[in-house]
Amino acid sequence: MTTPFSDYLRQDQRLVMLRILSELPQFRSNSSVIANLLGQFGHHPSRDQVKGDLTWLGEQGLVSIDDIGSVLVVTLTERGGDVAAGRALVPGVSKPRP
Repeated sequence: MTTPFSDYLRQDQRLVMLRILSELPQFRSNSSVIANLLGQFGHHPSRDQVKGDLTWLGEQGLVSIDDIGSVLVVTLTERGGDVAAGRALVPGVSKPRP
């Protein structure tokens, strides 16, 4: 069974979000900065889509979220770091390639 292209893009986008957080000081950023950085990796989602994916990542225990109104402040969890590095798998997030 093949994955629809839109699902593939969303799964890759979620992985890129985790990898961005894994490289930032204190493993923390806000949804606005993440949206801007995603563009450098070939993803151009709306800010609403970014917030939706970050909320989904939070529901999976991969990030913790502080909603401060216009932006979400997210912090990578230990589990999220494992997924970003390919040490753990979560359906809905692409697996990193070597």
